[in-house]
Amino acid sequence: MWLWLSRLSVCFGLLVAHPAMAQDPGAPIQMLLQEQGEVIAKSSRRTIGPAIDALANSGFAEAQTVLERWQDKAMWVNEETGLFVFAEEIDRDTIRIFDPADGSEIGVVPDDDYKQLKPNSGIRGMIAAALVQFQLGDPDATVRATALDAIERDPEPAHLMALRAAGEETDPALLVRKARLERLLTIRFGASEDARIEAIQSFAGDLGVDVRAALNPLVNTSLRVAEAAPEDAARVLAPGSEALPKDQAYDLLVSEALAPPPLAPDAKRQALIDNSDGSAVAGIAVASLDTEAARDLAYAALVEQGLAEPAATGLEIETALERFVFFEIYTGAPVAVALAAQEALDAIEAKVALNQAADLALDAISLASIYFLAAIGLAITFGVMGVINMAHGEFIMMGAYTGFVVQQVVPDYTLSIILAIPIAFAVTFAAGVAMERLVIRWLYHRPLETLLATFGVSIALQQIAKNIFGTQARPLTSPGWLDGSLVFNDIVSISYIRIAIFVLAILFLLLFLFVMNRTRLGLEVRAVTQNPRMAASMGINPDKINMLTFGLGSGIAGIAGVAIGLYAKVTSEMGADYIVQSFMTVVVGGVGNIWGTLLGATLVGTLQKGIEWLNPSNTLAAQTYMILFIILFIQVRPRGIIALKGRAADA
Repeated sequence: MWLWLSRLSVCFGLLVAHPAMAQDPGAPIQMLLQEQGEVIAKSSRRTIGPAIDALANSGFAEAQTVLERWQDKAMWVNEETGLFVFAEEIDRDTIRIFDPADGSEIGVVPDDDYKQLKPNSGIRGMIAAALVQFQLGDPDATVRATALDAIERDPEPAHLMALRAAGEETDPALLVRKARLERLLTIRFGASEDARIEAIQSFAGDLGVDVRAALNPLVNTSLRVAEAAPEDAARVLAPGSEALPKDQAYDLLVSEALAPPPLAPDAKRQALIDNSDGSAVAGIAVASLDTEAARDLAYAALVEQGLAEPAATGLEIETALERFVFFEIYTGAPVAVALAAQEALDAIEAKVALNQAADLALDAISLASIYFLAAIGLAITFGVMGVINMAHGEFIMMGAYTGFVVQQVVPDYTLSIILAIPIAFAVTFAAGVAMERLVIRWLYHRPLETLLATFGVSIALQQIAKNIFGTQARPLTSPGWLDGSLVFNDIVSISYIRIAIFVLAILFLLLFLFVMNRTRLGLEVRAVTQNPRMAASMGINPDKINMLTFGLGSGIAGIAGVAIGLYAKVTSEMGADYIVQSFMTVVVGGVGNIWGTLLGATLVGTLQKGIEWLNPSNTLAAQTYMILFIILFIQVRPRGIIALKGRAADA
């Protein structure tokens, strides 16, 4: 009381001497600040909590403003009087100060007598948590969302009451977040076991990471030992099992003073040697100490005679482990709550496994669509024409670079991609026709020479791309509407780019089927494939058909390059990443059959994703295993999944 009177008298004297500093030192908020002044001035995260709580729970209308200004480093304290003020710096030596009670301006003063409160990031976080109860009732939805963010980031028991006390939420999205957050905090901080169990059960099957984060601490256990396990034990563990090695079990007995420390073999041997008279140890003949059990008996005799420290022998360790029961008890929550949490987690884990399988299947289908798109052109040149084109990957690369060039000219990403598809087809179609006319046409029915020639062409095309575009990866930017992913839940999602590639693969499958089955070109291609001489006798020019077919396959590879470039990096070597998988896709599916190519892409994509899932840390090993599996598969079905029949199969 005398302290308060002395402070008021000092403040009164200063107010008389400095009328510009007139503020009410008896205002409730100022008096509360004075009461917590010593703690506030120290600004230690370990001790500041009570001061923040006192302000937040004071019920004063000014408390929110004080906390906000403190958080913003806008609160100062007069080192002589101990009075707190809000302040803004005018220059290096002058500040304008305001009364925390009503926010009114007091005046402009030198800052010599004032110290700025500079809370560190930890204290600012604590203040932010305390401000939540005020922000939850703010008329601005953005402020209320910020409050929910703060609770999610650092939940505290007081936040549960703040959520329940907050007014009715009018924003639908925030209402859902608020209700979910209230249930999550009930799980962690609820006073009633029934309420906590009800909140846990409301999340049955929920795949949210926040749910698992709230439930996992509730099922924490601690290993205990006793002569009998209690009824509420989480589980009983057998010493020597995978969950409880014998060494760990016996260490627990030693720590609980239920058994002596184990005897190290070297220590036992040394004790026997030190107490040996040459013929016997503790009355036991040395000649009989040829077994571990005999040596244990000799050491036990030394302990009885006071010649050795008490220690457990191997036999005593086994006896002690059999005598006691080892069990785990729940330490994170009462048993009923922990059991409910464990049941919910088991259900969630089962659903997580199913969703992980679904996500893996989506990844496999997505990769299969990329391989199919890359292989569909090869299915024409290799599958239909029988030409081993090692430069097929470079046509994919040419298509990707064509898309990049188009984007440099047309900055609108959507329009540039729409234009890039036909332009890439035209460029790679022309390149394919030129390659067929200059190289391939002279090497039909000479597979080894064709392989070597096209391999040389692929190296030349890579070098040309390096000379033009350099070795640095070039961006092929997708339109904004392809950004992000289609999210089903916290586990299953797929990017929109992969969905677009999947749709494009389906469209090209339908286009290929239409061209081959419903057009004159397709009829002539099938005729030349079946019997070139007979087709020529019917007026079909096999030479022209081969040229157009090779050009068509190359053009489709160019379009595939545009699509793949949106997903993968565009470099001069990008084709090499897909040539092996493309050949595997065509061969495994069945040479010359588009449906076989589709099945082959599905098999290769699924197999690769499955192996990567089993061995996620080594992608190269996964690809090696996949190639080995496919080699074995070809040994069983050399003609692929769907083999051609008739003359085409014999060609």
